[in-house]
Amino acid sequence: MVRLFRIITHIFFLYVLLLVGNFLQEAFQLFIPGSVIGMLLLFALLKLGIVKLRWIEEGTSLLLKHLTLFFIPVTVGFIEYFDAVFSVRGVLLLSITIISTALVMGGSGAVSEYLARRKEVQHD
Repeated sequence: MVRLFRIITHIFFLYVLLLVGNFLQEAFQLFIPGSVIGMLLLFALLKLGIVKLRWIEEGTSLLLKHLTLFFIPVTVGFIEYFDAVFSVRGVLLLSITIISTALVMGGSGAVSEYLARRKEVQHD
């Protein structure tokens, strides 16, 4: 029972950061989505040591374990409006998807290689 309460508290904390991010996005009319601002806030809090990883670890682990379930509504919505989306700007959307995926994969690979090399140099 205590573990369940702890997980709920962790997820609630993440939700509060989402709400703060959404508030900041609306208040300052930022072009960055509130969810991204919330993640940046969480990153800053973790890096500054204000929030310890163990304080949110159980809740985030649970969310990550069931992450694929969060894509089901998006997929169903996409399938439902497939004709409407692709009849107007299908080629443009497909191009943007392919280019952005390639950029994310390339960027992630480059950062991973950089961090791996840096870790090797530190251990030598």
